[in-house]
Amino acid sequence: MCIKKYVFRTCLFLSFLLVFTVNTRITFSQTAGKSETLTTYQKLARDIFKELIEINTTDSSGSTPAVEALASRLRTAGFPEKDIQAIGPDPLHKNLVVRVHGSGKKPPVLFICHLDVVQAFPRDWTVDPFTFLEKDGYFYGRGTTDIKSEAADLVTNLIRLRQEGYHPDRDIIVALTDGEEGGSENGVNWLLTHHRELIDAAFCINPDGGGGDLKNGKHVTLYVQTSEKIYASFMVEARDKGGHSSVPTRENAIYRLADGLIRIADYDFPVRLNETTRIILEEASEQETGQLKTDLLAILGNPDDSAAAHRIAETSPWYNAMMRTTCVATMAEAGHAENALPQSARAIINCRMLPDDDAENVLSTLKQVVADTGISVTCTYASFVAPLSLLMDEVTEPLERIAVSTWPGVNVLPVMSTGASDGKYLRRAGIPVYGISGMFGDPDDIRAHGQDERMGVKEFYEGVDFMYNFIKAL
Repeated sequence: MCIKKYVFRTCLFLSFLLVFTVNTRITFSQTAGKSETLTTYQKLARDIFKELIEINTTDSSGSTPAVEALASRLRTAGFPEKDIQAIGPDPLHKNLVVRVHGSGKKPPVLFICHLDVVQAFPRDWTVDPFTFLEKDGYFYGRGTTDIKSEAADLVTNLIRLRQEGYHPDRDIIVALTDGEEGGSENGVNWLLTHHRELIDAAFCINPDGGGGDLKNGKHVTLYVQTSEKIYASFMVEARDKGGHSSVPTRENAIYRLADGLIRIADYDFPVRLNETTRIILEEASEQETGQLKTDLLAILGNPDDSAAAHRIAETSPWYNAMMRTTCVATMAEAGHAENALPQSARAIINCRMLPDDDAENVLSTLKQVVADTGISVTCTYASFVAPLSLLMDEVTEPLERIAVSTWPGVNVLPVMSTGASDGKYLRRAGIPVYGISGMFGDPDDIRAHGQDERMGVKEFYEGVDFMYNFIKAL
C-alpha cells in the first residue's frame, strides 16, 4: 500500500515513474561485507562506524570524544570551521551541528541522530561491546542499531556530497547529539533552548524513529514515524493504621490496593484513531484474516465498537497500543514486616498516552476507575504533549519512489512509536518530524539496549546508499 493513497497520489503512478528513474536505483554487492568489494564511500562509512562504536559514549563518558572525531573528519573533507559547531552544556557532553549551505530556494531541512548509548558491561555480552566486530554477516557493538549506524551514515553522505560538488536548493543541517538516552539535560532540547537558530528548519528527518522490517531476508515494510506516545507514570497507594498480624482486620492496605489494581487492569481507554493509526489499521485489515480482519474493519468503521476492540486487544497487544492510551502496573511494594499488618501498599502505573491525550485526563480517569476514596492516585511524572506530524508530499513522494526502486515490493507505512525519541522536542516547537531510515532489521531479533547488539552488514551499506539518494531528493 502506498502512503500517497492518503495524499491523493497513486501507486500506479509510482510504478510508471520507476521505468524512467533507473539512474536512482541503488545497487549493492551481495558480498559487500568484504572490504575488497566496498565502494569508496561504503568503506568510509564502515571506517566512521567502527570509530564511533569504539568510542564509549555512555552518559558517564559523554559524547564529546565522538563529536571531536567527526568534526575532524569534516574539517579534513573541507567543511569550513564556521559550519561545524561543537557545543553543549558542559565539556563532557557536546553536540555536533553541521550545515551545508544551499541556494535558499527552499527552507532548511534538519537531520538528527544521537551519539550517546546506554551502558553495556562486557560481562553481559559474548563479545566486547565497545570493540567493532564484523562476524557472520553482522556488525557487533553497542550502538550499532541505536544508533551510531545512522550517525556514520549521515557524516559519510555529507562528505560525499561535498566531494561531488553538490549544491542543494536548501540548507542541509545535521545535528548529532548527546543525552537522548537519558542522564544529561542535553541534546535536541538543549539546542532548541539555547541555539534554535542553528537547527531551525521546515521539517526534520529523524532516523532514530524509522527503519524497516526484514523477514526471511525480504524487505517487507519501511516505516515512517509521524508521532510518538507520551510517557506518564502514576502512583496508586492505599494506607491503613496497621497492627499485629496475629489479629488481622478487614481493612488491609494490600487487599485494598489489589482490588483497585484489578479495576485498572480491567479498564480499556477509548479507541481514538488519528491519520497515522488509521492507515496502520487499514493496512492491517488488508493483511489479516478471519475474526481479526473482521474486527479491524469494524473498528475502522466504528471506533466505539467495544466488542471488536476487546477482541483485537486480546489478539494483538501492538494493534491495541496503536488504538488507544494504555496503562499498566509495572512496580509494587507493600508492608514493613512479616508479622505486621501493612500500613501502606503502593504501585506504579505506567501509561503511554496518545499524542492528543494529556496527563490530567488520564489521572482523572484512573481515579474514576479505582473508585475508592481510600486509595490515592497521583502523577509522579508526565512528559509534554507533542502533536502528530501530518504527512507531507515533499517527504513521502521521494521516500516512496526511492524505497520501491531500491526494494521492489516493500510497503511504506506511517507509524506511531509506542516509545519516545528526541523528535518530540521538535514537534512541540512546531517543527514536523518524520522518522525515516533505510536500515532494516529482523523485528523478532531486536537487540537495541540489550546483549550483543548488532546490525546486518548488507543492511548497513544499503541504508547508507538509500540515505544518499533520499537527501538529494529532498
